[in-house]
Amino acid sequence: MGGSSAERDVSLRSGRAAAQALKTFGCSVEEIDVRDADPKLPAGINIAFLALHGTGGEDGALQENLEKRGIIFTGSGAKASRLAFDKVAAKKVFREGGMKVARDAVISSRSLDFSSASALAYPRVIKPSKQGSSIGIHIVSSENEMEAALKDAGEQDDEILVEEFIPGRELTVGILGTQALPVIEVRPKNGWYDYQNKYTKGATEYLVPAPIPDELRARVQEEALKAHRLLGCRDMSRSDFRIDPANEIYILEVNTIPGMTETSLLPKAAAEAGITFPHLCLALVEHALQRGKAVMA
Repeated sequence: MGGSSAERDVSLRSGRAAAQALKTFGCSVEEIDVRDADPKLPAGINIAFLALHGTGGEDGALQENLEKRGIIFTGSGAKASRLAFDKVAAKKVFREGGMKVARDAVISSRSLDFSSASALAYPRVIKPSKQGSSIGIHIVSSENEMEAALKDAGEQDDEILVEEFIPGRELTVGILGTQALPVIEVRPKNGWYDYQNKYTKGATEYLVPAPIPDELRARVQEEALKAHRLLGCRDMSRSDFRIDPANEIYILEVNTIPGMTETSLLPKAAAEAGITFPHLCLALVEHALQRGKAVMA
């Protein structure tokens, strides 16, 4: 947990909550604040529970390190983590897999030349390709706002994704193992679901289960499973979607290490499915241990 990314504080909260949850089952848990790319781990470790969000944690770097050291860990492997964290690369996979994605253009942060986005309608969403928690994301309504938004996003990554904004509702679907959890609708009380609305208590309303028709619920859950499979994820993920007024489903992104406090979205969905937060954490450990036993066999 922890790390040095912009999501450090959120990661520390996730790690502490998961550690406390696992201790209720009698697990011996050590909390490790990751300070570099080759973290020191205790001798005799059975499993690494990953609650490291953002760069260095979700981008495959830590996973690759653990794979080389032969350490079992929760969540997706290095390849899937790297792919999911890169929004440009992930969208290519979604598009080729037949999923609906917003029209887009990719801009270099070195030039900030957005002429390739000229065919895109306003409003537009500006986001760094590799970043989380809505950091560096802007919604712009005119060309006059583009340069400042691109400059800010470019401080987070060398590739910037410019997308047409999809009007409608925002839904998120968690995956645990091979099961799609109940759908959550995300409704910010003001503006859009930016960093402040994500982490300010009371700023956003979460409707669990989402008040949507059963047919749409089944479709969006299947899309979440499809995205999970296309990227090669395992154990858990959380996919975010926009649903337009015609109930067409557009995937935004897949999070391979979503927030893991009791009030985070994946635990909220698990709770609606009858899975308590401690049991959710234990299930992730059990998935990883079973995978480790299979490798040793």
